[in-house]
Amino acid sequence: MSNRTINPETLPKPSGYAHGILSGNTVFLGGQTALDKDMKIVEGGIVEQFRQAFLNVLATLEAAGGQPQDLVSVTIYLTDVDDYMANGREIGRIWREMAGSEYPAMAGIGISRLWQKEAMIEIQGIAVIPEVA
Repeated sequence: MSNRTINPETLPKPSGYAHGILSGNTVFLGGQTALDKDMKIVEGGIVEQFRQAFLNVLATLEAAGGQPQDLVSVTIYLTDVDDYMANGREIGRIWREMAGSEYPAMAGIGISRLWQKEAMIEIQGIAVIPEVA
């Protein structure tokens, strides 16, 4: 089985990492922060950062041939768990808007900081896409 690197043109060009790896029908989605196409973390707090980071994850999944319902595991790294929880209803609404009401196995992990100092959130995931006939 060969692996295929997934680097959507809609995301910043990676250097030293891949946005995703397709191995068989499993997509390993690299951690995505709220970087926009100009390589800047979006402003607006945790809600807007969640939206952008999850959009980046879904762009990689789509480029691999998958859809949000193919997600089987999502890990969310947070620099401020309390802020995330305080905005949970809005974040949940954004999730349902972008991915529907089915949820994969998930973990939320509080950390001290992320690669970009302005980043408050990083999302990574695993998806299993249907076999292509």
